[in-house]
Amino acid sequence: MSASRRLVELGHKRVVDSARRESFTGRVAVITGGSSGIGLATAEALARRGVTVIIIARGVGDVKCAVQRIRDHNGTAYGYPCDVTDHYAVSGVAKAVIKEHGPVDFLINCAGRSIRRAVVSSTDRLHDYERTMAVNYFGAVDMILAFLPSMRERGRGHVVNISSIAVQTKQPLFSAYVASKSALDAFSVVAAAENADAGVSFTSIRMPLVRTPMIAPTSDFATLPVETPEQAAARVVRALAERPDRIDTPIGTLAEYLGYVAPTIHRAILHQVYRAFPESDVARLTVPRRPATTDSAPGNTLAKKVFTPLLALPTPGVRFTRWVPGLHW
Repeated sequence: MSASRRLVELGHKRVVDSARRESFTGRVAVITGGSSGIGLATAEALARRGVTVIIIARGVGDVKCAVQRIRDHNGTAYGYPCDVTDHYAVSGVAKAVIKEHGPVDFLINCAGRSIRRAVVSSTDRLHDYERTMAVNYFGAVDMILAFLPSMRERGRGHVVNISSIAVQTKQPLFSAYVASKSALDAFSVVAAAENADAGVSFTSIRMPLVRTPMIAPTSDFATLPVETPEQAAARVVRALAERPDRIDTPIGTLAEYLGYVAPTIHRAILHQVYRAFPESDVARLTVPRRPATTDSAPGNTLAKKVFTPLLALPTPGVRFTRWVPGLHW
């Protein structure tokens, strides 16, 4: 067989495999934090593709509204109110979902919590870190552990964890958030290695800033050219179809590499970001430890103008990066 013919057949095989992976009809997807933001947009996107979506969120009314919204557009959706920080509630919901809807094909962990507070302002607030870890890390892990046995039993399943670009950029003022998402990323790498022969795969999506209720209280972020929940949902759909280990962004990859090759420069840049962006209004009122002149200094104003666009830089449609080892934008 000629080399050209082998390349043609290989290309055809990839197209066929991709088409198979993208056939979502009849699949069941559990989405935490599915009543708003990225979770709701993802639920709607999957429902349009024939997926039965199971929405999990804390608010009973929010869950009902989200389910009805999908059903109004002829989608199949069911809702289960659940606080992901409650182990017994998670266990009960997982058993109910499997009993009532059969095996789960996709688990998408969208539920999240963020706190914008400097470390120096958190010396007496360990509970901030505990609460953030409870949702972003332990809540997601609890969900994974609840559905993993049934996925392994049938030899098929995919978990998507909504991580953050901040894991790569190490965004100042978000130490609790960055640490919790970094922990989930590390867990996913280990879990993926251990379950590779069982047909269960994992994807971490290091999301850029997305216009969701979670960033609404942060006025500085509200004016940035951030992505829409629908754009974020498209990344999730792509993760389910292609199943890469992770999906990054160019600015996230650049920041991560800079931390490896030039850590001193990286730290200096992060310090300027820290000085340019103030803490949340609540943090400044409760612990006014940073100088009042910091945010208005000319150097910091310039830094904010320079770094603000970079922090929200969207991923370009560069398809060739699929062939570059280590890159999946």
